[in-house]
Amino acid sequence: MAEVRFEQATRIYPGTDVPAVDALDLRIGDGEFMVLVGPSGSGKTTALRMLAGLEEVDAGAVLIDGRDVSDDPPKRRDVAMVFQNYALYPYLTVAANIAFPLRMAKVPKARRDERVREVAELLELTPFLERRPAQLSGGQRQRVAMGRALVRQPRVFLMDEPLSNLDAKLRVQMRADIAELQGRLQITTVYVTHDQAEAMTLGHRVAVLRDARLQQCDTPRVLFDSPVNTFVAGFVGSPAMNLWRVTDPAAFPGRTIEIPAAGNGVIVGVRPEAMELASDGIPATVDAIEELGADAFIYCGADVGEGAARLTARVDARHVPARGERVHLRPSAEYAPHVFDAATGERLPAASRALAG
Repeated sequence: MAEVRFEQATRIYPGTDVPAVDALDLRIGDGEFMVLVGPSGSGKTTALRMLAGLEEVDAGAVLIDGRDVSDDPPKRRDVAMVFQNYALYPYLTVAANIAFPLRMAKVPKARRDERVREVAELLELTPFLERRPAQLSGGQRQRVAMGRALVRQPRVFLMDEPLSNLDAKLRVQMRADIAELQGRLQITTVYVTHDQAEAMTLGHRVAVLRDARLQQCDTPRVLFDSPVNTFVAGFVGSPAMNLWRVTDPAAFPGRTIEIPAAGNGVIVGVRPEAMELASDGIPATVDAIEELGADAFIYCGADVGEGAARLTARVDARHVPARGERVHLRPSAEYAPHVFDAATGERLPAASRALAG
């Protein structure tokens, strides 16, 4: 196990002046499961590859256990990486694929066989050791790729969108398997995904990136409850947080929002779970309905006084309005809305009070 640190780590690809990773400061604790999440082009995979030694560090440093490894080749970093496409050797058996790193390191055969058996048992691959990758399911191939990384007993385990090629049901199962395995082995793990639900399920902490910059790094609960800006607020949570501009202090249903003296109002945010149907509030038209069994989400086009907005609310599945129906939406009485600066998108201190009655 090992502690990992990015210190102002920057990567600029040749031919461009725009960093792919821009001054990344991030500490990953010994035995921690850290997830890097963000949209395409945010820099998450580049940061992972900088840690692995597959990308140069143009400025700043990457440290493992306090040692600067920025200029070390991958083989000297004692890290193991699982890629999105598995990268298994099709002509080798499962056992030979798992043992391959040890064979390259000239580990004696008896020790190789012992480690393969241990890893196969850990990953429930023992019945498949003599099969070839073409004879395995997608989930089994993913476990073989993980086994090939784990057999080396690395200090840091890196995973680059390992579940994106699996179907939805298998992804859910593999998430649970990976979380359980990491908890048992306590290997420092850095995991890259674009799926915020996957990030929130797996990570001890989650680092949210956008346009090569780190936006916020914290536990899933803090990211959900206290996003630092409108990007994190809209990215974390499914469905996304409702966000709209308010310039009139009394225009927010059920509350008065304090508007800064300067600027163009504020952006208020309300989670769909806190929006409810009411007899008055924000007028809206139901555009789409997502049935989830006990609950349903309604997606509405709304008139918020400052123009049109898309609002989402969770409703009881027994009382779902019809598509095209006119409704009124308002935050639940006990919910304190998130408030952000309209110009910068940065979070403002809680600045609202309930209206009388």
